[in-house]
Amino acid sequence: MVGHRNTQLSRKGLSLMIRVPVQNPNGSPAMPTKASRVRRWIEEGKATEHWNDAGLYYVRLVAEPSGCQTQKIVIGCDPGKNYTGIAVQSAKLTLYTAHLVLPFERVKERLGSAVIKQGKVIKNVRGRALQRRVRRGRRINRKVPFNQRAHRQKRFDNRRKKGKLAPSIRASREMEIRIITELSKVFPITTIVYELVKADVDLTSSRKGARSGKGFSPVMVGQNWCVEKLKSIAPVKTKYGWQKNNNGTSQMPLAEELRFRKHLGLEKVKDKKAQVPESHAVDGIALAASEFVRYGVTPRKNCDTWGWKGSVNISPGVFRVITRSAYFRRALHFDNAEKGGIRKRKGGTITPFKVRLGDKVLAEKAGKIYIGWVGGFTDGKTKNISVYNHNWRRMGQFSPQKVQLIRRSNKLCVV
Repeated sequence: MVGHRNTQLSRKGLSLMIRVPVQNPNGSPAMPTKASRVRRWIEEGKATEHWNDAGLYYVRLVAEPSGCQTQKIVIGCDPGKNYTGIAVQSAKLTLYTAHLVLPFERVKERLGSAVIKQGKVIKNVRGRALQRRVRRGRRINRKVPFNQRAHRQKRFDNRRKKGKLAPSIRASREMEIRIITELSKVFPITTIVYELVKADVDLTSSRKGARSGKGFSPVMVGQNWCVEKLKSIAPVKTKYGWQKNNNGTSQMPLAEELRFRKHLGLEKVKDKKAQVPESHAVDGIALAASEFVRYGVTPRKNCDTWGWKGSVNISPGVFRVITRSAYFRRALHFDNAEKGGIRKRKGGTITPFKVRLGDKVLAEKAGKIYIGWVGGFTDGKTKNISVYNHNWRRMGQFSPQKVQLIRRSNKLCVV
């Protein structure tokens, strides 16, 4: 039996399916429980309330539980270049799903690499490498002989480092590891299913005459490094999306691609930017569900039959969209000096008010309440705090007296 997702559930029916994570008094994860039981624990003083960085509400028991038995709970991770889908699945319920907006393009832009925005190639001429060369040019007098210039010896050799990941790719993989680590603290994870990408970009880009194996996808870089890091959390099983035994998830032929999701009752939208479970989180559900349902052969007396073996129930659960704060990082100063040769401070998280950049706040303006993250401020004639949403679009500027702190920055925006 495989359960199907029902998008027309009432709020009461949805609350019956959602399970609240539970921690033992020593901080180890226990099996999640119903919300009604959690409310009773809180009223009786048997548990305390907490929130983690992945946007999950959980409780921690005050006294030792009567038993510590756990069931099989699996995390499925479908990595991508710009987006990643993550899901936590048990045999009976979908416990958690997340849509991660990875910082790949933003880190590339900050370093000075060319990025594509709205179909246009944009080169960040104010990148970190250019700023470093400008500072070096101010320091070194090239009119004197070379042996008299202010060159210093290299502190370390960064040209022969094997296995080094590009900062943009490393930031994306580390974000996935961080979320999975947070989930492993509140769920007793038994297995992590991680999808490996094996794509020949030269042959899949419709270029005739391209040589095989000369191109690669940024998703492929660092995936083995990420798997090794995840093994310290729980046993990891890897799966190729293009597997042709009906147990893959995404990059196999269309008829086989739809068969596994159709069997699970999952639908996928074509818009990859859509921040809904149907864009990427469903792939994480399919990966996690592959530990409970398999397509294989059943031996018979007369002839063997092929079909689905095992059972899993796919249900609506907690869904979160997770992005990274996009405020300017601390720099030495602005490139151009003002009058008198003074270069103003640039970037950083410090503000002249009680909040810092990246803090989650509640702001009020014209009778409306806004919840967002601090992304800037003005400290001139008018003193205002700029509040941004999780996509880092400014919602408005607010008076410091009407901005209340909800939570200090953890460098993540979760909705």
